[in-house]
Amino acid sequence: MGRKASVGYDELIESLTKVFRNVGYEAASLSLLEKATGLKKASLYHRFPQGKEQMAHEIIGVIKIWMENNILTILSSDAPPEERIELLTHCLNNLYSGGQDACIFNTFSFPQDRNSPFREEIKSMVFAFIKGLAGVIADAGYDQKESYARAERAVMLLQGSLVISRAIRSERPFRDILSRLDIELIG
Repeated sequence: MGRKASVGYDELIESLTKVFRNVGYEAASLSLLEKATGLKKASLYHRFPQGKEQMAHEIIGVIKIWMENNILTILSSDAPPEERIELLTHCLNNLYSGGQDACIFNTFSFPQDRNSPFREEIKSMVFAFIKGLAGVIADAGYDQKESYARAERAVMLLQGSLVISRAIRSERPFRDILSRLDIELIG
């Protein structure tokens, strides 16, 4: 019988995610990852043979499943648009710890001159979020073009507010956007 893993998968992914959110993919060194997880380099490579890139892909996979089970489920429900937006607001507040956590889409982005191994996964999640929001807006009576434009603007405001919140070390910009998300989406 093999030894029991000292750190469970969910706990490991959570610890790795914190590092990537705090410093970004490029700056997430093995020493930071070791410290955050309590695992040695050999143990990390045993669990993730392709190293840091595999860790990031698995984190993105977990976030994608979470997003599908939470955000996209809320957005595609039969509840009235106002109720879906209210539930979404609570969900986003939890996901980003009230504006304390970094934008997860930005965490795995690379400079424009480099190809990101995560580009398609991130792009897919962003478009799914925008499409889900556009559906809620359309259900509130807006045409398809306006719904998409409002949804795209809302995602930009949400993600931008996370950047600003982090830059000024205040959750206020993110909380402000959340408090008026209903107005941004369905006026």
